[in-house]
Amino acid sequence: MGSSVSVNMAEIEQLVEELIANNKIVIFSKTYCPYCTSTKTLFKKLGQDATIIELDTRNDGSAIQNYLLTKTGQRTVPNVFVKQQHIGGNDNVQAANGNGTLKKLLEA
Repeated sequence: MGSSVSVNMAEIEQLVEELIANNKIVIFSKTYCPYCTSTKTLFKKLGQDATIIELDTRNDGSAIQNYLLTKTGQRTVPNVFVKQQHIGGNDNVQAANGNGTLKKLLEA
């Protein structure tokens, strides 16, 4: 079975939107990505439980990534949402943590 897994984009869209709507923090990640690890570590240090979707371990991972590109304009991981707001990638998350916006958003 190759990469020709048939994926219903409407289902992907629903899955992603429900994950974002129903979880305080969602990190779309890949297990081998150092930037993802950095982001996940930061949320752990902040004592925040994040919902982590490891795209490289899922049959529909590339479809999810394609949908996220359409939704956010960002193709890379990590792709982070906090309280339904798109934060962006690791650089954005680290910057938001550094300037206090992440803390404010988490506490809001």
